[in-house]
Amino acid sequence: MLVATSWVEEHLDDDSIRIVEVDENPALYGEAHIPGAIGFDWKLDLQDQLERDFLGPEAFGELFGAHGISNDHTIVLYGDRNNWFAAYTYWYLKYYGHDKVLLVNGPREKWIAEDRPTSTDVPSYPATTFTAQQGDTAIRARREEVLAALEASTKLVDVRSPAEFSGELISPAGYEQEGAQRGGHIPGAASVPWASAVREDGTFKSKTELKELYGGKGVLNGEPIIAYCRIGERSAHTWFVLHELLGRDDVKNYDGSWTEWGNLVGVPIER
Repeated sequence: MLVATSWVEEHLDDDSIRIVEVDENPALYGEAHIPGAIGFDWKLDLQDQLERDFLGPEAFGELFGAHGISNDHTIVLYGDRNNWFAAYTYWYLKYYGHDKVLLVNGPREKWIAEDRPTSTDVPSYPATTFTAQQGDTAIRARREEVLAALEASTKLVDVRSPAEFSGELISPAGYEQEGAQRGGHIPGAASVPWASAVREDGTFKSKTELKELYGGKGVLNGEPIIAYCRIGERSAHTWFVLHELLGRDDVKNYDGSWTEWGNLVGVPIER
């Protein structure tokens, strides 16, 4: 599920794969991207433009098919900000039943720093068919389930910054549209910032280091796990670590996350 930048460069002409870049800042794709990579705008392409939710299975399949991605393709994902939205798209694809998906070990900044080839050309692949299955509820948590988890043996993991966790910071500068009325965290949640799982170059720490990190926070004690952040992209990164790298099959991503929880009436909050 994880591939090195060198592997990607060796497979640039492999028609069985489709490379997809998903950035927090979509403008970066136009400046430079891996040759042949398709660029998705996470706000415009991957989100419903009316409801606060992501695309349904039919629209999701149409998006990928229109860009020349079929169910037979292996999708290789990368992006900026240490792969926040690349990991989110990975989780998204898994949610809709596409298992042939890989994440680059390191963000676009690593690719560029290594002086690997880049392009500004936008590829055009023949349209094909991509069929999305019904969503896998085993990896996605909704607010009712999170509320029920407060009384159950479920471990909540808050992957935001310590300032967000404590309630000191409610809406980080530049993210006001993703803000909440209240700051703090869901009661009982462990604070394990997503960034603690990666090295300075954005590659993931070793399995031993990751086990020590999450085990030391009481996350790996056997209870089901729900990860959350502000809108679900950083927690998707942590979901990838726990589910894919550490092999936990009982971990879910709460993509409603703090933007939803901090705006709900009557739910408990801790600081």
